[in-house]
Amino acid sequence: MGAAVRAARRRSVRPRLAPWLFIAPWLLGFAVFTAWPVLYSGYLSLTDYDVVNDPNFVGFDNYVRMFEDPKVGLALWNTFVYTVVQVPLYVLVSLALALLLNRAGRGAGWFRTAFLLPKMTPPVAVGVLVLLLLNGQQGALNEFLGWFGIDGPNWTTDSAWVKPGLILMSLWTVGSSVLILLAALRAVPEELYDAAVIDGASGWYRTTRITVPMISPALFFVVVVNTIGAFQTFTEAYTAYFGAGNSTYGNDAALFYVIYLFQQGFEFFHMGYASAMAWLLFLVVAVITAVQLVVSRRLVHYEGDR
Repeated sequence: MGAAVRAARRRSVRPRLAPWLFIAPWLLGFAVFTAWPVLYSGYLSLTDYDVVNDPNFVGFDNYVRMFEDPKVGLALWNTFVYTVVQVPLYVLVSLALALLLNRAGRGAGWFRTAFLLPKMTPPVAVGVLVLLLLNGQQGALNEFLGWFGIDGPNWTTDSAWVKPGLILMSLWTVGSSVLILLAALRAVPEELYDAAVIDGASGWYRTTRITVPMISPALFFVVVVNTIGAFQTFTEAYTAYFGAGNSTYGNDAALFYVIYLFQQGFEFFHMGYASAMAWLLFLVVAVITAVQLVVSRRLVHYEGDR
């Protein structure tokens, strides 16, 4: 009797154990390559660590130092301005292209591929393109503007135009967001549009009162993901303005937060200070994402909502 009970228990445990065995490789990788580094960086943020010598515990000195460092404030401000302008523009361009693509006929597949291909371009190459296309004297963009009699600005050297230039270049990679929004558009029931047309609704009314509310979950996802990405902007700006000891184009207008964090950690070997900066960035992004989640309760409409 006892053996039968034990066998029955083993059989009941196996179905519960199987899912954990399947996800065990992911759990192990997450623990080793994500959770542990994050926790260890929290410890390093409380130390003076130069990578070579052992960490020296200094408490919250690194956090106090951040509030006294003017470049931290400058980098945060540059990143905030970039995000506030880039994210809405990125989402609007993505939505416009998705709406156009939704009306495409036989060429829709080709356009989907064409929009997504730039996303495959290495970010370092995009950083080089910034200098080639936006050069104030011989850049392709200024030459194009010259055809219309417009004297283009010095995109790469004028502090007032550095961030606008980087924002324009960021639109190069809207392809993935276009496809996400296109999938959401394809899921909107045609009956809603038919009923609106019968009622005499204009195209603008159908777009703002049917299309946008119906795809609002996808729009919200694109906004959140691109907001987090904008706060982590690094490769393109670093390659164009700070890479390979580039002091010619080095410009404080392009000093984004992650660039300054990278400089502190891997150029000046202030790894403890860089870890504290990383935790500050995590806190800022978490707060902004939380605010977006709260706002979304009024603006985002899910299918199950009544």
